[in-house]
Amino acid sequence: MRADYVLRRFGIFLLIVWLAATLNFFLPRLSSQNPIRDKLVQQAVTGGYMQAGIQDMVKEYEEKFGLDKPLWQQYITYWSDLARLDFNYSIANYPKKVTTMIEQALPWTIGLLGVTTLLAFLIGTFLGALMGWPKAPKFINNILLPPLLTFSAIPYYVLGLLLLYIFAFQAKWLPIFGGYTAGVIPNWSSLAFWWDIAQHAFLPALSIILAAIGFWGLGMRAMMVTTQGEDYMIFAEAKGLKGSTLFLRYAVRNALLPQVTSLALQLGHILSGAVLVEVVFSFPGIGTTLFQAIRANDYFVTQGIILGVIASLGITTFILDLIYPILDPRITYRRA
Repeated sequence: MRADYVLRRFGIFLLIVWLAATLNFFLPRLSSQNPIRDKLVQQAVTGGYMQAGIQDMVKEYEEKFGLDKPLWQQYITYWSDLARLDFNYSIANYPKKVTTMIEQALPWTIGLLGVTTLLAFLIGTFLGALMGWPKAPKFINNILLPPLLTFSAIPYYVLGLLLLYIFAFQAKWLPIFGGYTAGVIPNWSSLAFWWDIAQHAFLPALSIILAAIGFWGLGMRAMMVTTQGEDYMIFAEAKGLKGSTLFLRYAVRNALLPQVTSLALQLGHILSGAVLVEVVFSFPGIGTTLFQAIRANDYFVTQGIILGVIASLGITTFILDLIYPILDPRITYRRA
């Protein structure tokens, strides 16, 4: 691989991150709302009275968060903080820092989305390969295709609401919300606590897996169909190779390449998570944290999470671009 190509791709990656981070800074500030004033007024109303010096408090907190400075100075401070991976304090949850909130929510999202994405990929890809293989029994298509088409058309959160209604509200087999039972003190060395987490994660995980299986299955089925009639398949059949060898080493291996690309991009989206699924189940992940920050107009939390999503997706795409020639030797970045 040429060094100039790597440098050019890295330069494009940095440009994308800069543009995204700049938009991430300016867009929340286009709103006419004052998040600090809104938060203080909300607290005063909740307490049943309005404080006479609320405007002075707003000025003090604006000075604390640096929001009293001109926009260009805030922009410079923003980049200075980013260089130190410091996203300031949360406006809605002061004195909590944004990095602390992300660190607390990140393991939940990675655990939920990482496991479900890989499971859905493996199951969906395998089922799609069977459906796209002409020598497979015909009943496989008849049985698998309708549910996969149905699941692929249902959004995660709609499926989550349906599962919640059936298994939590009606059957009452599983918990309704949360990452673990409310009031329980986390004990990570206890198997009972891990079982409690698994019970709470089952419904959101199932909704994501069922919805994603259709996507992976239909995509793999389409790629398997395209491999039929290719020169390498005709040559392999002419050599008299076994059906299992044709299926695994020739058809599946070549059909997997676009699937791997999609998987890498999906893994890059893990930080953002299935936001609405986490909100529906009140799961304590990045998606719920982002939703609450947007509702509270919390600039710094929103900026920190969105920038993390952009950076993770950009890094994933950059790495994928570099290793793709290894996955598919037919692709080269060398000049002819």
